[in-house]
Amino acid sequence: MHFQIMGFLTLVLGAAALYMPPVWSFLLIFVSTVFGSAAAFNLSGLGGASVLVPNLFLVFFFIRVLMSCGEGRILAAFAPSRIGFYLLALTVFGLVTAVFFPRLFQGMAETMIVERQVGARSFIALQPLRFSSNNITQSVYAVGGLLCFACTFAWFRREGIATSLVTALIVTTVVDLSFAVADIITYYSHTEWLMSFVHTANYALLTASEKGGLKRISGTFPEASAFADYTLVLFAAVSSLWLDGVRKKITGILSLALLTSLLLSTSATALVGVAAIMPFLLIRAIRGRHALAITLGAAALPLLAVIVVVALPDLATGLHDFLDEMVLSKADSQSGRERFMWNSVAYESFVNTYGFGAGLGSARASSFVLVLLSNLGVAGTAIFVIFSLAVVLARLPQHDAERPEDIAAVRAAKLGFFAVLVTATISGTVYDLGLTFYILAGSVAALTLPRAVSRPAQAAPAFRFRSSQDAAQAHS
Repeated sequence: MHFQIMGFLTLVLGAAALYMPPVWSFLLIFVSTVFGSAAAFNLSGLGGASVLVPNLFLVFFFIRVLMSCGEGRILAAFAPSRIGFYLLALTVFGLVTAVFFPRLFQGMAETMIVERQVGARSFIALQPLRFSSNNITQSVYAVGGLLCFACTFAWFRREGIATSLVTALIVTTVVDLSFAVADIITYYSHTEWLMSFVHTANYALLTASEKGGLKRISGTFPEASAFADYTLVLFAAVSSLWLDGVRKKITGILSLALLTSLLLSTSATALVGVAAIMPFLLIRAIRGRHALAITLGAAALPLLAVIVVVALPDLATGLHDFLDEMVLSKADSQSGRERFMWNSVAYESFVNTYGFGAGLGSARASSFVLVLLSNLGVAGTAIFVIFSLAVVLARLPQHDAERPEDIAAVRAAKLGFFAVLVTATISGTVYDLGLTFYILAGSVAALTLPRAVSRPAQAAPAFRFRSSQDAAQAHS
């Protein structure tokens, strides 16, 4: 086990969070998800597999929630009538497949898996199906996601208000954008070593690439596409808050900055993801207070395009070449052909295992749909679809003048959750979708439940919700 600088920092903050008000542990677990390529430590026993900062801090988050909420509220997330029940079923099914399916179908299919070497970067290779360290690591991530969901659910059932989710989204966005700016500055000033402390995971790092003469922003992530995947989620959630008028000055500025960083990341996933999210934002804007501004902006875009083509033909040509390289010719690139091959192998694994899947962690693809089919088969994919629909279709909480941000926060969490699914469908390679996915899902699951459970008059209420002032004073 080799600890990194970020690992020691996580231990210090995690230990401090145990003695701080519980809201701090939620804020820190959300912010920790920014560090997508920062290893807390690397496990030599598993071929150098990296344990990332958010996964280590999850341990402290669990302990703090357990201290303040008790195990009852955590386990309540998995009640049969609730969203968490489907996630529990999915995780248990995934663990069973990880243990038995690679052995049951051993040698019957070939899969793309990560080969790890101690002291060297991991790489992806085509191998006959067999049990490997990937089954262990993906199983651990699956359990961690389930635990994160349950702890988030318990935290919001205890807190009772969504203010901490709004604050966490804003702070996390500021941190993400700050490191994006630092990434650009250190690249052009030739001081990339200053960012090395957040690039310690045992991944193939593509943090110094350019496209069309522009630095591809990777921030705290191993490559630009990973940065774009994460930033799109923040863009969707923060833009939703802005449209609902929640802290509109800061959320408006951050939404514009996030959109700019997505475009500067020069990631095809970012462009497709923005195109998928924008219709939902536009519909919300047209129905709300921003209808006039959005309408005028949409009407001005064609006129602006004509002006650019006529007045600046060289710029128009350069922009066309840039978009052609980034999107239109993507499938013909080496990366595009490689990812098409991953998908082809994943589909063959699904077919060769008779639709059962090769087991959680056994196969890698370039689309989350094929990841599910090749790993968990038809049954696991169906459970995941049910879970996702339960989150997206969860009924919004009733309007409450004392809790004005609740509805807006749930809308933001739902759109962020949907953004994760969009990017994963486009370019997801493994089952693990990151802790942000489970934090948003747990938030929706908790905040869409009634504030109190109906009980007979003589019985004590199942949950007692506190005001934000009471919560701030509660240290237990």
